[in-house]
Amino acid sequence: MSAKEIIQKFYKSDALIDSDILKDYLHSDIIVDWNSSKGFIQLDYDSLLSLSNDLSKAYVRSKVRISHIVSENDMVTVRYSHFVKTIENPREEMLLAHFIAIWQIKDNKLYRGYQMSQLS
Repeated sequence: MSAKEIIQKFYKSDALIDSDILKDYLHSDIIVDWNSSKGFIQLDYDSLLSLSNDLSKAYVRSKVRISHIVSENDMVTVRYSHFVKTIENPREEMLLAHFIAIWQIKDNKLYRGYQMSQLS
């Protein structure tokens, strides 16, 4: 599977709100540098699983709409919008944030991530 296909499959899955699925995509040495509208954080394997668990407590559904994706060798850049359905209102889809991420794939897993986001 190509790096681009891995990223597309990752974002089509429920990995962002299901840590069991997320484990299948993460390299054990993953590091994500994330610049958000609230500041900079660096996430490793365990903190990404913890984030996924936290998201699953608030959201019953997660959907990513990719607008741009560019791939070269083991690097993939993706621009997307992340939509969720809350536990309180599972019928209404709401825009959570806009993202751009650069991913490096190693051993067919997400290895390095550089991400920027802006809340909707």
